Amino acid sequence: MTITARNPHEEERIKKLEARVTELEALVKYYEEQIRLAKAKQYGRSSEKTESPDQLGLFDEAENTADPKAEEKVTLEEITYKRKKRVGKRADDISGLPLETVVYELNDNEQKCAECGGPLHTLSSEDRCEVEIIPAQFVAKRHVQRTYACRNCEKNNDHVPIVIETAPEPVLKNSLASPSAVAHIMVEKYVKAVPLYRQEQSLLRDGINLSRQTMANWIMKCAEQWLVPVYDRLREHLLSECVLHADETVLQVINEPGRKAGTHSYEWLYRTGGCAEHPVVLYEYQPTRSSSHPKQFLKGWKGFLHTDGYKGYHSLPDITVVGCFAHARRKFDEALKAMPAEQRPGSAAAKGLDACNRLFELERQFSGLPPDERNRQILAT
Repeated sequence: MTITARNPHEEERIKKLEARVTELEALVKYYEEQIRLAKAKQYGRSSEKTESPDQLGLFDEAENTADPKAEEKVTLEEITYKRKKRVGKRADDISGLPLETVVYELNDNEQKCAECGGPLHTLSSEDRCEVEIIPAQFVAKRHVQRTYACRNCEKNNDHVPIVIETAPEPVLKNSLASPSAVAHIMVEKYVKAVPLYRQEQSLLRDGINLSRQTMANWIMKCAEQWLVPVYDRLREHLLSECVLHADETVLQVINEPGRKAGTHSYEWLYRTGGCAEHPVVLYEYQPTRSSSHPKQFLKGWKGFLHTDGYKGYHSLPDITVVGCFAHARRKFDEALKAMPAEQRPGSAAAKGLDACNRLFELERQFSGLPPDERNRQILAT
């Protein structure tokens, strides 16, 4: 029997090659997982969809367009109303609409037979229903406030009482803006996502020459004078709750002074928990993701804060951070999608996903119960 001694250098080289093979196999496995996960995200079904990035520009259009120094160029003579017919779309369910019935029938003189002159009777009726859309009306409203004085006192007394009939205060002084007009513009922009330049074109087709700069000024001034106090009051109500939710998302702001166009800003969200009698949802814009922003917004508040895994919330004083199982479930789901199909059954990812699903099912079952009863039911399950 012949024994061949190995060269120590050769053994070291073999060990390095084996270690490299192990490293490359792990790398290939990782890339395969990433490819499967990428395919699942690209072609698979997902409920976590976001709006187009172009929609983010809707939030700062008013700020970019408004010019407080600019005078409104609209005159009362330019505000006219022009009725236009618009084509509606038949809805599947119109039971919630007020019903107007129109009956087409012959008058009494026409209800006679053309052959013998005898009276006619109703043989049958054809019934159909349609949705009618009545276009919005634009009206120029002139407010005339009368002031009254006593002629007898003017002639005989040293003091003349003056009586002024009360009139509603304008939403913006020295402006054509009305509460209904500002509300319409804001709803079109922030609810229906119609930019101001399109509203300008639409109003012009209806005979109203109202520039988007004027509309932007209305939005900014009304937000400062009327909406900020409401926001502050809602914040007081929100901070009176013991359970809150918080999150932040990237927001791109164009033409922000002192910052590049591609710089990330953040929209912070705070809302009351599911047990709040009056739900409140508030947004706050901040240029960074620093933990100083929620620290300032939640200053003086103590309670449970439900968030994702962002570490910035954990430094807040007197606050207990509660983890989000939706984010935990997402990691199990992604791990499962990244696995080969034959390895998924019985895996740790499958067990974690099943546990989250069962937890969410219990939450749906007990969602209508008071907090104490819900807690009792969960502990008993």
